[in-house]
Amino acid sequence: MGLQFTAAYSSRITKPKAKNPLLRRTSSSPFSSLPRKKPTLSHSASKASTKDGEDEEEYSLNRLEDQGLVTALAIDLRLRDVAQQIRYVQEHMFSKIPERSGLNSTRTAEVLNFRKDLAPLVTIAHLHALSRSLTITEREIAELIQNGIVRKINIPYRGVGATAIGESLVLTEKWVQVVRDTQALTEDTREKYIKALQANPAATSVPQGTFTPQEATALAKSGFITSAATVYNSLSHMLKPESSSIGTLASLSAAGSRGVAGSMDAIGGSGAIYEAGGGGHGAGLIDRPSSPGVQYNFSLPSIGPYLRLLEAARAHLVSLLAKSKCKEAPETLLRERWDGALANTERASRFTKGFDDLVLPARTKKWKQFNGLRFQWVLEECMGTGLVEVFETGSVGRGVRLT
Repeated sequence: MGLQFTAAYSSRITKPKAKNPLLRRTSSSPFSSLPRKKPTLSHSASKASTKDGEDEEEYSLNRLEDQGLVTALAIDLRLRDVAQQIRYVQEHMFSKIPERSGLNSTRTAEVLNFRKDLAPLVTIAHLHALSRSLTITEREIAELIQNGIVRKINIPYRGVGATAIGESLVLTEKWVQVVRDTQALTEDTREKYIKALQANPAATSVPQGTFTPQEATALAKSGFITSAATVYNSLSHMLKPESSSIGTLASLSAAGSRGVAGSMDAIGGSGAIYEAGGGGHGAGLIDRPSSPGVQYNFSLPSIGPYLRLLEAARAHLVSLLAKSKCKEAPETLLRERWDGALANTERASRFTKGFDDLVLPARTKKWKQFNGLRFQWVLEECMGTGLVEVFETGSVGRGVRLT
């Protein structure tokens, strides 16, 4: 019997076998039937990993819940009077230099010398941010000034509106210590200046006849007095921004009309700059004749660097908040932006273990421009001047917004 082959035996088509319905795997997800796709990094997500992506994150913040304004930022309950607040503000102005900061020895010395030579001033607006009652604070300031514990320095024509520096305070003992540590002055000049300070604690100026021309010149060069004879106005101040005005519009209009062209008299004489109260060294005080009614303003050395640091820090904090869509941000996020994203403990610990994905503190703006100025100090300054408001959110801590 021969073998017979049919298509049924040679075909590869088979019938599906029946499966047990009890063994089927079911999924409760409504997306289980959709085709799977490998996740890819989108363009917007890739931007978040770049340096500019940190700024993009701020724009996506929604408005924070406001549960009430914070009236005082004082975190030390031992601050019971204005004198203690002034010491607290000065002692907590700068951060300590980290062990792995990236600062070389030269830059470290510059930072330390800058802090050491800075004028020991505290703005009244800063004290307002620490106190719960402005009326009580102002009354206490007036009492301390009358008793000679605190002295007031008026800084006019520095900023406009909320950015104006206004009046600042300094402890009298700090002022006297700065005078005694100045080696450019003779012992007699130092004692004479200290007696003039203590004679009238509330005075901001002293008559010209109090010091001899040589003493006045030495004090002006050291930065302890300035001329009060110049009448300033807003236009004269704009002749030389960020410094005392070299002259007034009246002196400029008269220049060249009282002397031969090309001579010293045509530009107002050898002491023209100092006659207008500028120059910073007061060399023209030696030949200036004594005139009744002319006075010298009390001052402190290195006030200029302090004011420039203060104005730049205010502007930088405001610019960080301005990047947010709602002009507000959580305080923790704002602090991290100020510190250069090194405030996060986890990331900082990773950096100390050898990771190179973080920026050294020396390359951040906090240390390059502000010499380690603390975020809390700048926040108190901006809140006292009314540039920002601090409020409770109830969910992410405190929030900060522009006014």
